[in-house]
This record gives sequence, C-alpha cells and structure tokens, in this order.
Amino acid sequence: MKKVALLFLLLISSSVFAQEQKKPLKVGLVLSGGGAKGLAHIGVLKVLEDEGLEISYIGGTSMGAIIGGLYASGYSASELDSIFRNTDFENIVQDNLPRAVKSFYEKDNDEKYAFTLPFNKFKIGIPLALSKGQNTYNLLNRLTYRVHDINDFSKLPIPFLCVATDIETGQAVILKEGYLPQAMKASGAFPSLFNPVEIDGRYLIDGGVVNNYPIDEVRAMGADIIIGVDVQEDLLNRESMGSAMKVVMQIVNFQMYQGMKAKAAATDIYIKPAITGFNVVSFDQGAQIVKNGEDAAAKFKRQIRELVAQQQAPPKPKERFVLPESICIHDVEIIGNKRYSRAYVLGKMRLTSNENLTFDKLDAGLSSLNATQNFKQIDYRLEDSENGDKLILDLKETKTSTYLKFGLHYDGLFKSAALINYTKKNLLTKNDVTSLDLILGDNIRYNFDYYIDNGFYLSLGVRSSLTRFKADVPASILDGTVETDANKIAIKYTDFTNQLYLQTLFRQVFSVGVGLEHKNLNIQTETFDIGNKSFEDNNYISTYGYVKFDTYDNKYFPKSGFYFDGNFKWLLYSSTFNGDQFGRFSIAQGNFGYATSIFKRLTFRFQSEGGFLIGEGSGNMDFVLGGYGFNPFNNIKPFYGYDFVSLIGNSYIKSTLGADFEFIRKNHVNFYANYANIGDDIFDGLDWFSIPTYSGYAVGYGLETLLGPLEVKYSWSPDNSQHFWWFSMGFWF
Repeated sequence: MKKVALLFLLLISSSVFAQEQKKPLKVGLVLSGGGAKGLAHIGVLKVLEDEGLEISYIGGTSMGAIIGGLYASGYSASELDSIFRNTDFENIVQDNLPRAVKSFYEKDNDEKYAFTLPFNKFKIGIPLALSKGQNTYNLLNRLTYRVHDINDFSKLPIPFLCVATDIETGQAVILKEGYLPQAMKASGAFPSLFNPVEIDGRYLIDGGVVNNYPIDEVRAMGADIIIGVDVQEDLLNRESMGSAMKVVMQIVNFQMYQGMKAKAAATDIYIKPAITGFNVVSFDQGAQIVKNGEDAAAKFKRQIRELVAQQQAPPKPKERFVLPESICIHDVEIIGNKRYSRAYVLGKMRLTSNENLTFDKLDAGLSSLNATQNFKQIDYRLEDSENGDKLILDLKETKTSTYLKFGLHYDGLFKSAALINYTKKNLLTKNDVTSLDLILGDNIRYNFDYYIDNGFYLSLGVRSSLTRFKADVPASILDGTVETDANKIAIKYTDFTNQLYLQTLFRQVFSVGVGLEHKNLNIQTETFDIGNKSFEDNNYISTYGYVKFDTYDNKYFPKSGFYFDGNFKWLLYSSTFNGDQFGRFSIAQGNFGYATSIFKRLTFRFQSEGGFLIGEGSGNMDFVLGGYGFNPFNNIKPFYGYDFVSLIGNSYIKSTLGADFEFIRKNHVNFYANYANIGDDIFDGLDWFSIPTYSGYAVGYGLETLLGPLEVKYSWSPDNSQHFWWFSMGFWF
C-alpha cells in the first residue's frame, strides 16, 4: 500500500513540477542513532550513490549525525567506508592516550592505580562517563577540515542538521550552526559512555534521548521526499534483559519509540537494516553491518530509480579531498584557562605561533594536555586568516582537584598489598600536584610526591618514600659485620628516602634532572643472637643526576619503542654506623631496552644494563640480582633463575632477551633468557667482557586486566638445581 501511495505521490509531484517549470525534486535523508549499528548508514549511502540519487538535505542523530555530517561535508560513501574500516574504535571510544604523549609523572600514575574517583568535601564521587570523547573530537576535527570555515550548516555541500538533548531541561536542541565537529560530538554523546558537551552554555548529550529520527526537522528544511534509515532496536521482553546494560538501554529506548510508528509511516522510503545481534559497540563487526545496510537499501532500488528520474540533473560529483601535510598556525587564542597559565597550556602542547604543524603533532599536543586530567573538555577550532590558521582553544577546566586512587598487588618479594592514594592538585600553586600513597599489607610502605609541573620549563619536586620487605638472603650481605657459617640469613630491609630535585622535559619521552637525597638504610636480622640486630643503620647524604628516555608503548608488555634510564649518585656523607671513617664514593648505572614486533602479535625484546661503584663504598650499597619484578629500587635488580637477593657485587653487567606472543587479545605467552657477570670491580679488567658467569631462563603467561598485569612465570638456571614459580597480580607499586 505504501509503494502505491509513493507512486501516486511521484505522479502528482511530476505533474506539479511540469507546471512549475520542472522544479527540482528535493530529497531529504534521515539517519537515526544506534551506535555501531549506525554503520549501516554507509551501506545505504553506497546504494543511493550507485543509483545516482542526489541528496538535498541530511538530518541525523548520534551515529546518524556523525555519518550524516561527514557525508554532508563532501565525503563519498566509499570514502566513509574506508575511514571507518581503518579506525581503531576501542582507542576512540575509550579515549586511550598513547604512552608517548604522557609525562613521566602521568605514565607512573596510569601504570600504578587500578581506578580513580573524584573526592570533594570528604565525599567520594563517580565520574560522569567512561570517556571525555576527546579522541572522537580530534578525529572529527581532522575529517572535517575541508569545511572548517563553514559555521552555517546550510552552506555545507549538503545542508545538514543534527539533534542533541539539553540534559538540564530534557529538550531537544536542533544544531544548524556552529562548529561542525562539536555539534556531531554533542549529538553522539551517549549517556554514561561520553561526557556531556557544553555548547553556548547548554549541557548537551545524545539527541537520541528525545528525538532519534528527526524527520520533521528535515522536511522543514524543504524536502519533498524523505528517505529514512532506522537502526534502532525494538524494545526487549523480560527474557531478553539479562544484564544491567540491557536494562539501561531499554530505559533509554522508551523515549526513542514515542511517536516512532507515526514517523515511520510519514517516511516515503523507510529502510530498516537487519541489526539483530549487534549492539552500540559492535564496531568489530562493522563490515557486516555496512553490508546489511546495502542489502536493506537494495530492496528499494526501483523506488530510488523513480526518484532519480524525477531529478533534473545528475548528482554533483564528490571532489576528493586530500588533507594538507601541515597547517600554518600563525596565532593561538586560549579561552577558559583560569587556573592554568598560557605558558603551561602551550608548554604541554609544545605549541608556538607561526609554526607549521601536522595534524598528528596537533593531536599529540591535545592528547598531552588531556593526559593532565586538568580539563574536562578541550575544544578547538581553526579559523582562516591572511597569514594562516588561527587556533582557538576553548578549555573547560576540571573543577575537581582532589582524587582517591586505588590499587591491589601481590608478588613474591613485597607479598600482598592494597594501595590507597590521595591526590590534590593546585595545593600551593596553579601547576602543582601533591600525592600520597599509603600501601597496606604484609609490608607497610608509603610514597609521597609534591611536584610543580612547569611542562618543558624547569620543574621542582619533593619526594619521600618508605620501602620495606623481608627475605632470606645470602650471608655475604653481612659484609663481614658478623661471623657466621650460615649460607642464608633472614633480614628485614627498610629504606627511608627523601629527595629534592629539579627536572626538565624534552618532549614527553625525555627528561633530565638533578637532586639532593637523604637516605636511611636499615637492615636487621634475628638469625643471630647479637646485641644490636641492625648490621646496617646508616644515614647517607648524596647528590644525584639522571637521564630518562622512554618511548615504550606499554610498560609491562611493550611492542615497540626504546627505553634508557641512566643515573649517577655521589655519596657525600654517612653517619657511619660502625664508627669508621667514611670515604666518599659514587654509584653509576644505566639500563637500556628495545622492543619491536616482527609480526602483528610476536614481539622481541632486548635489555642490557650495568652499574659500578667508584671508590670504597659500603657493601650494603652493592648491586643485588635475583627474582622477578617491575619494581626495582636502590640497587636491587631482578634476575631469572635465582631467588630474590641472591647475587651480590659492587659492579655488574646483565643482558636479557625475550619473546612475547599475544595469542589472544591481552593474553600473552613469553620466554626470557638473561645472562650476567657480577662481582667486585669487574670493570677493572676484562672480567665483565667474559662469558657470563650466571644465566637464567623463564617461561610464562601474562594477562592484561583492569587491575594490572596478572603473570605466572616458571624460572630455572643451569647454574644450580633450583627452580622457581613466580606469581604476580596487579600494577606494581
């Protein structure tokens, strides 16, 4: 019946057009929201293009707004298909930030805490959403650069509108003008998944909450014929609501379905692709969803061809757009920075005026600013000028300045541990961060940091830490303090360290610093009945310097990048527990690592490190090898094939070769081999260059989880008859 009515309408339209000097037929396209299911819109557009249909107006909601906005800006259906096939939606949706854009402080935070909650007025809050949508915005900005100077959406290659929802009033907001990427982002800001978007003082979320199918708005633009693509799901029955997420989706869908029957009936060509079995995040099945859209549209080819026959001219050809290699930023305007200075913002982004900038570098700068977590919304737009583009940064600062962070961990040395962190930003100055870790468990510890972050300018920090563990170690650690025939003794190791340091960054991957350190080292044993159970209880004062370079893409399972950590410490004073005259000495050490992926899932890693003492140092400052872990401190280093704190010397050199295979996403099997020479003064001759004295091997399994890496390793050495099983869970701290 609907097809007969459409044919009748076309005949009437034809008669009217003939009488009105063949007025061109205006076809409006309505694209509904539906998350990943909205990729079916691309398939429909392919069929419309292939049949030669000219689209006069587009209106969309949520994913329909994103695809519709890109199509309206001049992309072809095949270009959209290529764009979405080559987009990593997990990184986009989750706002994942490349490790390279984070400062060393931010890397440490992201690789230590399992989750973070805002903490205001002694009340724990919940984040607005899982993602701020920054990666989405950056991508849309890049894709719409060809029309970045058009603020009236009716002047786009195809006139366009989209729908958002004012979260404070519940009213639909029709976006017909403004900055296109921002409008598309607001229309697709799905509740709880993306933060609301602030535009002209209004707090906007996904338009699908109130109007997921803007047919009336598109008809009001002047459309004679409406083609609608509906990728909304039907309401579920009680048997199908088997999860909390489905219940939430059901509630959201209530409003969407109000009036939908009438809207479908008012649509001249109503296309409903098969989307059963897909959900809003089924981006990994995008190719099939696009195909389903093509199949659904193909059923209406006859009606589409009848429309084409009514159009007087062939569709305008799509001009292929090539993104420029770079853009010239002649000026930067910053709006909304109240707490953070212009120098801080530009320093984080590494921006200067009159600079030729690639989009990759611009995105990296925005990601660096986003990684600070100091801004809840970072919008930018480019405006044309005589001398190049003007970059306008519109920042919405995060009001929350206090956070509680949590972590859990277990390993063979520190045993079980629960981490509670208190972080306060802007305590004394605009750019400072105060952080206190309290670690509860078998070995109570703490870490305190106060850091004034001046980006690429000189920054100041204060650090204090207490590190403790218990272990059975070789008796040689006594350094002759106590006579014994025992091979091993039980010790309690306590390190209390305070540091004052200056640091500067060269890019986010390279830092240089100098500092002053106080350290109290206390080592006790109850193995012997001696008057004072501490055979080391000294205070040391030293100066130090360090250089760090880190381009690893992942701390625990790197697939690419380099790593270097070199430091030099000059010990100036000791309280000399045994009363002897203290002789100043120095400690130098370096650690180099490299990771590369030969195949997509197979990664090879190489690591080499070494260190030595200069002068007559304390034996308790010697290097110690053994065990497994990502939390080395002082001169205690891991070494496969030997137990914790097994090999001791004032100099060492060590190399590790490893292979890691990610057989299923985030599931790893790996093999490692390490070799070392360690002893006293091995660099005085060629001992360090000889065949390695010590060797060890390990095979293991690793799983990336929300709490951090979960690892099981079996380790052995041909040097001895010992075998070890090591288990660790959670981020290391």
